[in-house]
Amino acid sequence: MNSRERMAAAMRLREPDRVPLMCQLSLGHYFLNCEKPEIEIWHSSEGFADALIELQRRYGFDGILVNLPGRDPDWRTYINRIEERSDGKVIQWVSGHYTVCPPDDNPHVYREDGSRYFATLAEIEPQKLVYIEPHDLSGVSYPYYWGFSPDPAPPDDFFPPWHFETIDYLVGRVGKSVSVHGEIFSPFTQLLELLDYSNGLMALIDDPGKCKACLEALTRGSIELGRRQAAHGVDAILISSAFAGGGFISPEQYREFVLPFERLLIEGIRAEHDLPIYTHTCGSIGDRLELMQATGTNGIDTLDPPPLGTVELAEAKELIGRAVFIKGNIDPVNTILLGKPEQVFEEARKCISVAARGGGYILSSACSIPPHASPANILKLHDAVEEFGHYV
Repeated sequence: MNSRERMAAAMRLREPDRVPLMCQLSLGHYFLNCEKPEIEIWHSSEGFADALIELQRRYGFDGILVNLPGRDPDWRTYINRIEERSDGKVIQWVSGHYTVCPPDDNPHVYREDGSRYFATLAEIEPQKLVYIEPHDLSGVSYPYYWGFSPDPAPPDDFFPPWHFETIDYLVGRVGKSVSVHGEIFSPFTQLLELLDYSNGLMALIDDPGKCKACLEALTRGSIELGRRQAAHGVDAILISSAFAGGGFISPEQYREFVLPFERLLIEGIRAEHDLPIYTHTCGSIGDRLELMQATGTNGIDTLDPPPLGTVELAEAKELIGRAVFIKGNIDPVNTILLGKPEQVFEEARKCISVAARGGGYILSSACSIPPHASPANILKLHDAVEEFGHYV
């Protein structure tokens, strides 16, 4: 089997030739470990795609997650100047915005007065919402516009054609041999990114009806994005639902504000495309694994172990592992960042021994691999699947 076939078998709950390996790397890890500079990786479709391929090959991953949208090919024409500062390079844009680009973390966009934009629930008209992309070059906006366009994106033609250029580039270069995955932010995540996290959580209490109207609109836009990613050739779609864990909301709030909208999102994509759709939720999710399964997802990603989360892998395999594929459970901080290579290897061996039986398991760090994680540690994951991950 090649990597694409191996991932497809695992996501369909079958036994491939060996356990697949696919980790999500933090953007800072690409910045620190790739040939291209951080500004090029973050701002360029081809720059990011090249970085994804470079580290997929270096670490022996079987899949690639495209977790940045394609970029406006004319982005350089909006630059006024680039400055060097103690906290990183700073791009001054002709619009007055500026972006701080650290060497080891996600860039952040600021307005001319140094503030970051967030909307208030009072000003939002739910019918004007389509999709919120927090990683756009100009950050979050409402009404939403892409990059530094002076005009809001039209609802009936919302996603610009270059939005899918990174996917197209990857599918064209490695798509026959490597599993290429798209990413969509869940409606709940989009709402929190638009309002700011603390204000968004308060809005759930203060005006749950309006929040649900916003979530319904964002679900429709997310369905459109998922269908278009599928049409551009991705092998699977990840729903990034990072804020739906126990550190943010209760299981009851999950039932009310997350589950019904993620279920509609998954059903909406599947109505036109038959491909695996899986869910990424960080932190404490041990008390809601069955609720996550109830969305109709094909798989659950991260499975953070204690102390970062609350998931014991053997329990998760028994509880949901026959119905959905599971991915993750290696502590990205205490094991991959702070541990030694032999510790990473042993933890990977344990995960394989617990979860591989019967298929449907993908070895991975629980959440994103930190920027400063040692490449030597990450390579031990591939050593582990090669030595222990074969089905016999």
